Amino acid sequence: MMTSEIIPRWEWRSFGLHFGDAEACLKTHGIDKLRHSDEIYLLSSISNANVKIREGQMDIKRLEQTDAHGFEQWRPVLKEAFPLPVASVQAVFDALGVAATQEYAPITLDQLLAEVASDSRMRTLEVHKARTRYHLEGCMAELTEVAANGKNIRTIAVESEDPDCIVAALRALGLEGVKNVSYPYGLKRLVKMTD
Repeated sequence: MMTSEIIPRWEWRSFGLHFGDAEACLKTHGIDKLRHSDEIYLLSSISNANVKIREGQMDIKRLEQTDAHGFEQWRPVLKEAFPLPVASVQAVFDALGVAATQEYAPITLDQLLAEVASDSRMRTLEVHKARTRYHLEGCMAELTEVAANGKNIRTIAVESEDPDCIVAALRALGLEGVKNVSYPYGLKRLVKMTD
């Protein structure tokens, strides 16, 4: 389980194929190395929680609040290896907005994926990310190539503990006023799980 010492971060993200001048600008700011990851997102038609499995660990972020700019503050609430104990299993299904069909103590990754597959309101989505991180206006920023369900899309993001830093970063990138789209919602749109 996560500890209460974690400070939630504000995030802004957009999905698309090209980000024009913003992309060129970002590439001039402190390039980090390219990182690849394979993740399994658990998507729910009744929740936009960020629930995924990465490097064999269950990873959940809870949306704390949305500010006047549309930035979202996300708090990590669970990061734990499988098999998951009962309290963590409950946290997964609570985040997805559904109830488990049976009691598990503990639950393996295969059992969890089977449970998700058995409910028409949920689905699993295997996602490959190729992510490059940058530093801009006191924020961490990233450009990511996303492959999921035979589809490819890109995402640009900025995050910080201070939303004013995100405002400054978006101004520098020329992306002020562009709507924020969370990872779960963007992935659901990609696979037509939402309008």
